[in-house]
Amino acid sequence: MDFINRPRYIPMNRRRRIYEGKAKILYEGPEPGTLIQHFKDDATAFNAKKHEIIDGKGVLNNRISEYVFTHLNNMGIPTHFIKRLNMREQLIREVEIIPLEVVVRNVAAGSLSSRLGIEEGTQLPRSIIEFYFKNDALNDPMVSEEHITAFGWATPQEIDDIMALAIRVNDFLAGLFLGVGIKLVDFKMECGRLWEGDLMRIVVADEISPDNCRLWDLSTGDRLDKDRFRKDMGGLLESYQEVARRLGILNEEGPTRPGGPTLVK
Repeated sequence: MDFINRPRYIPMNRRRRIYEGKAKILYEGPEPGTLIQHFKDDATAFNAKKHEIIDGKGVLNNRISEYVFTHLNNMGIPTHFIKRLNMREQLIREVEIIPLEVVVRNVAAGSLSSRLGIEEGTQLPRSIIEFYFKNDALNDPMVSEEHITAFGWATPQEIDDIMALAIRVNDFLAGLFLGVGIKLVDFKMECGRLWEGDLMRIVVADEISPDNCRLWDLSTGDRLDKDRFRKDMGGLLESYQEVARRLGILNEEGPTRPGGPTLVK
């Protein structure tokens, strides 16, 4: 597939915009079946009711997500990711997004703690997988497998495939972050249907970055994720840079100011 190695780059202002979300823009790709995913600097919470621009955030999320998806691909876990194009953009396969957010929880935090009255930081007896219907107007309500199959969002077999992917991704991420002194509390994942001729398979899509993971420093308990923005704790960019530094993406001697993190080539 030569196009993977030699994509025809088109300047952003001349591309056809396919979709714009809160943190990313999708553009038409260089070949049929591909898209370009552009990472914005927007930080949002509570379904965009809270919104700021944080210079450099999109660059960090692009590189961290590239790192994670490359490892998933190498492990045989199917994803939409092909390659990173530049500091803000990735070449991805076009997929039919399943309208579900898949949340895998290892430690009680966030809405799970508030719903069930479990103290934040409590280790769960086992990892828990939850489904939320992707609908900003409804604040992404939690749904059951019964809802998913009844309304045709996914078939029982697709749910099984999604859950199997979620468990494998969780195992990988938990080990990856544990190795650099970070506890994976929970993460959100999206999946899509990748069509290859008449064949379809479920793949991991969207991104995996501190925007959709809860990451706590093992020693101090410091939050290294978007909770710093949600809870007005400050230091969001610095915490993302710390995650990138520990993963070996950010140079040790690189600047820590928003103007431009020095990233390893």
